[in-house]
Amino acid sequence: MNHDFDIVAVGDLNADLILTGDVTPVFGQVEKLIDDATLTMGGSTSIFACGAARLGLRVAFVGKVGRDPIGDFLLDTLQARAIDIGGVRRDAQVKTGLTVVLSRGVDRAMLTYLGTLGILAYADVDWSIVARARHLHLGSYYMLDTLRPDAPHLFAEAQRRGLTVSLDTNYDPTEQWDGGIDAALAHVDIFLPNETEAKAIGRGATWQAGLDALATCVPMVALKRGGDGAIARRGAEVAEAHPLPVTVVDTTGAGDSFNAGFVYGFLAGWPLQRTADFAAACGATSTRAAGGVESQPTLEEAIMLLGGKS
Repeated sequence: MNHDFDIVAVGDLNADLILTGDVTPVFGQVEKLIDDATLTMGGSTSIFACGAARLGLRVAFVGKVGRDPIGDFLLDTLQARAIDIGGVRRDAQVKTGLTVVLSRGVDRAMLTYLGTLGILAYADVDWSIVARARHLHLGSYYMLDTLRPDAPHLFAEAQRRGLTVSLDTNYDPTEQWDGGIDAALAHVDIFLPNETEAKAIGRGATWQAGLDALATCVPMVALKRGGDGAIARRGAEVAEAHPLPVTVVDTTGAGDSFNAGFVYGFLAGWPLQRTADFAAACGATSTRAAGGVESQPTLEEAIMLLGGKS
C-alpha cells in the first residue's frame, strides 16, 4: 500500500521561550540578567515531528493551536519544515500553549501554560489524514488532559488501520503516573521513556527493574539516559548506545530528537543496535544550539557522527 506520509504526529504543539543563563529566579521583584532568549518550536510531539522531517521522513501533524501570534508562529515553523498541517485545528477561545524554559546547559527548569494543548480531543483527530500514514507517534501523554482517556482507543484504531504506534509519555506533572497508561501501552509498538519514567510506569524499584517490566508488555522499549546514552530492548534482545561527544549548549528536546531517530530506524527496518546508535546520534546532535529544533541533524549529519557507517 502506498502512503502519503511516513509519520503522523499527534499531540502537543506549543512554543518554548528559552532563557539561558546560570541564574535562579527570586520573587520580591528581584531582577536578574540572563545570557540569551530564544522563542522556538516547543512540545515533545512537535519537536519529534521536526526531527523526523529533518531526517527526510514525510510527516503530518494532528494537534490544536489558538488563533493568536504564537499559533501562527508554530504553523509557519511546521510548514517551513515541509510538515503537513491539514490536521491542526485552531481555537478562537483558548490561547496557544507556551513553556518558559530556564536552561543551564545540561539542566533546565520549565513552567508550562497548557492552553490548547490541554483541550486537544479525540474528536479533533482527522482520520482521513491518519489513515494515509505508516506510523503514529504521540508525545506528552500526561499533558493531554482531554485526549489522554481516549489514547487506548486512538492507538487501537490506528493499529487496526495498519499503522504502528510509538509513545513518549514525558514527565507526569501530578507524579501519579496512572491515567490508564497500562491500557494505552497495550496498543503501543515502541515505548520511549527516560529513566524516571521507566521506573515509575514500570513500577520498579530502579529504572532497570522498570525497563524489565515494560519489556514484557511492549514489543520494543528505548530508554533514554541523557549523558549516559540509551538502552533499547526488544524482548530478550538488548542494544546499548553509548554517549557521543558533542559540545552541549541546551538539552531541550534532545529526547524528542532521539525519538525521531529511533522511529526512523524502525521504519527503515534496521537492526536494533543500529537503530539505537542512530537515535543517540540524533539526540546528541540536537543539543548543539538553544531550543529543540535549531540543530537537529539531517540523515547525513547523524550518520557522519556515527563515523560514516551507513
